Amino acid sequence: MGRSEGARQIETARVHGTDVALGAAEAAAAAYPGSPVPALAAPPTHVAIIMDGNGRWAADRGLPRVEGHRRGVEAVRRAVRSAIELGVRYLTIYSFSSENWRRPPAEVADLMGLMKLFVRRDLADLHGNNVRIRIIGEREGLPADIAGLLDEAEQRTRANTGLTLVVAFNYGGRQEILRAVRSLARDVAAGRLSPEAIDLNVLTGALDTTGIPDPDLVIRTSGEQRLSNFLTWQTAYAEYVIVPEFWPDFDHAAFRAAVDEYHRRDRRFGGLSGKVG
Repeated sequence: MGRSEGARQIETARVHGTDVALGAAEAAAAAYPGSPVPALAAPPTHVAIIMDGNGRWAADRGLPRVEGHRRGVEAVRRAVRSAIELGVRYLTIYSFSSENWRRPPAEVADLMGLMKLFVRRDLADLHGNNVRIRIIGEREGLPADIAGLLDEAEQRTRANTGLTLVVAFNYGGRQEILRAVRSLARDVAAGRLSPEAIDLNVLTGALDTTGIPDPDLVIRTSGEQRLSNFLTWQTAYAEYVIVPEFWPDFDHAAFRAAVDEYHRRDRRFGGLSGKVG
């Protein structure tokens, strides 16, 4: 789709809602006066993005898939800047899923290489902008150099207080829940926890995302309408916005349009409409 339109066409898929945690509305309103969203509308606290379409973007241009992935890294940089400018507190990106290991070995190697380049080249900039990095996903079995870079990114930025960039790497939602259940089962078997004590809060605290609020908004690029094993537990009440652009074309205008669409939703959380007088 062309980028010359002032208002981007957005295809949306309403699924459920998520808990609303108010953020820095004033910053967004000041930065973007004249928005169709009321000036006092707070940005979503947590935005999660399924970054889809790198390969198809490249194929449409007769380029190798790795070029699509390279351009996708540039889109990640833009998304981080947009999240900071809009006042979003948490941004989660689905960078590499548990299922991505099934891709051709050469493509997996390219993706690993790009991950290493991103950390090496961007970590100082992210740290300088007060961004805290959290990694979610299975660490066991990762190549030592990748695991070391992920640990370095978390440790170096752990004291930062700005945007939290959550990188879902070697991540699968079902696998995350399975790890949490096994951990709680070990606690029960060892006598450290009673089965009756396991409630929603206890299970949530055993997930990779402990301490991170559930996503308010999930954005998926490329027009696909699937969750793809992403934050399966955490997105039970998230709002979904599906955009037609492939991930390498995702920019600030698309991010802002998705947030504007989020504000137009009537989020009821199983109750009556908040718009009913």
